[in-house]
Order: sequence, then structure tokens, then C-alpha cells
Amino acid sequence: MDCAGRAEAAAEQLRLYRRDPDGWRGCRSTGEVAVSWRPSAEFAGNLYKGEGVLPASPQSVWECIKPVAGGLRTKWDQNVKDFEVIEAISDTVSICRTTTPSACMRIISPREFVDVVVMKQYEDGTMLSAATNVEHPLCPPQPNFVRGFNYPCGCFCIPVPGEPNRTELLTFFQTDLGGYLPQTVVDSFFPSSISGFYSNLTKALLFHHQLRVGNSLSARG
Repeated sequence: MDCAGRAEAAAEQLRLYRRDPDGWRGCRSTGEVAVSWRPSAEFAGNLYKGEGVLPASPQSVWECIKPVAGGLRTKWDQNVKDFEVIEAISDTVSICRTTTPSACMRIISPREFVDVVVMKQYEDGTMLSAATNVEHPLCPPQPNFVRGFNYPCGCFCIPVPGEPNRTELLTFFQTDLGGYLPQTVVDSFFPSSISGFYSNLTKALLFHHQLRVGNSLSARG
């Protein structure tokens, strides 16, 4: 299957995950997100789901999370050190490399991931970013990083009817971190990481909102 086909298959898999309520087990809940999991059908690990409602419009949320060169995610997401587009296949499909810092008191060393990513918008206003692992000749494994593998994963930004300044963010994480990590470390890392993702994203949205309000007031003089 070509890269664009793999991206489309990942997007379709996420739509299936979204519609399938069976087998999910709650593992963490905060004021911003409920995290649940079930065994992955893709690899010997787990598929994680995050569900939360954020205090911003779908477009504002999308601006913070969309997988593009020079995007905002490296500024607020503590689990993304660097993000680069290796090859743009089309306006909506690209090959990307993401690096992550060490985590869990350095038990998890820096990782790198190479994925094909697709962006979609649906008639109801929902926006989707979906990704899955891929190999690319311009991106061989790099020294000082462990190569990890993302299986179908991504984010749905879903409008909340009647509330234009709120967004349901539905996320799916399905990652083989690679290396030789104790399963207990992996099992504790992901729920904590996902709750941190929602918390930091909420703070980034509030910061950008305050910035826009301040700029608007300044413009009025």
C-alpha cells in the first residue's frame, strides 16, 4: 500500500474506533479529560482514548494541534520536542518526523517517530488528523534516538452544538515506544501523558485567547 493509502486506512481505522464503544476500560480522569484503554489489535500493547471538552472553538483547537511545519504543537506539548515535514505528498498528506524528549525521570530515553499523516474536514465541521508509521529513505534511524512506531492514531476536533466556543477533542494514541522498557513503565506513562496533553493544550488555548483579547483592546486604543 502506498503512503497516501496507508494514511487513508489510518483515518478509516480512527472512524471505526470512534464508533466502537466496546471493551474500553477507564484508567484516568481529570477535570479536562477521561482516559480509557483496550488491547490493541495492531501490536502487543494498548490503544488509548482521551475524551474532553475544551474552552475554545474547533478552529482554535485545530490551530494548536494540526500537524504542519512551524505549527504550535512544539510550543505547548511537552512530549513533542521537534516536528518536521519530510515530504509533502499532497495538500493534506505528508510524511513527518517527530522527536520526543526523555520521560519518566529519564527511564524513557528520547524517541523518534516517522509517520504518514492525513488531515480531513467533514461536513459537520469536524476536523481530523490521523497518522500511522511508515519508512522513508530520507529518514533512516538517527543516533541518540530510539525509533518508536505509531499505529493508527490521531485527533478529532468535534463542534459542540449550540456552543461555538467549545470543542470536543477525541484522541486515540497507539504507540510502540520501542527499546526495552518494563511494561509497568509503559502502562503508567500513557495515561499520565494523555492527561498532560489535555492540560497543556487547555492552558495554551486560554493563553492565545487572552492574547487575542489584549490585541483587540490595544487596536481599539
